[in-house]
Amino acid sequence: MKEIYEPKFVEKLFDKMSRSYSKVNYVTSFGFSERWRRQCVEEIEIEKGKVIVDLMTGMGECWKHILTKCNNDSKLISLDFSTEMINRAKKNKEKINNYDIEILKENVFKNSIKDQTADYVISGFGLKTFNDNQLEKLADEIHRILKPNGKFSLVDVSVPKSSILKPFYLFYLKNIIPLLGKVFLGSPETYKMLGVYTQEFVNSKNVEKIFEYP
Repeated sequence: MKEIYEPKFVEKLFDKMSRSYSKVNYVTSFGFSERWRRQCVEEIEIEKGKVIVDLMTGMGECWKHILTKCNNDSKLISLDFSTEMINRAKKNKEKINNYDIEILKENVFKNSIKDQTADYVISGFGLKTFNDNQLEKLADEIHRILKPNGKFSLVDVSVPKSSILKPFYLFYLKNIIPLLGKVFLGSPETYKMLGVYTQEFVNSKNVEKIFEYP
């Protein structure tokens, strides 16, 4: 199980999924993925003219929610290490005018963002691809790039606690999502990994403890 958290493994996985990830994510969440991204951004009050860093940006799915809070003086730095996801983010950037968006193809643990650069850090659905040690490093990295009194908001999916809902949800993860992966990508095994990551991630309680600084 250790190898699924290796950066190269994760990078190749998202490279493969890039063509259909947005559609599958929307369909498998019954449209809630967009609502959750919006809620993630709205969880913090983003002021105009500030610097926002979008970690594990994918193809920029959170941008439309972030940019509604921005003006010409704002700056959005988007970071991801998947080549194909970044290529799609660059294409999406071409459709956006009047906003300062910098796209970085970099590993979050080896990035070029300077200390205390960001007023805000956002990340949508990237937490589950990290193990506990990596999450601790991620917490340190977010702490490093945030300005004093800066704020961050992260979102990911969890396995329900309910003993009634949990079996149905796990069945959905292990069977239905891979089936949709086959329909959209022709590869059920690729999307099956999202279920594996989610099941290992369990829920955000552990993440909350990791991100609590004394």
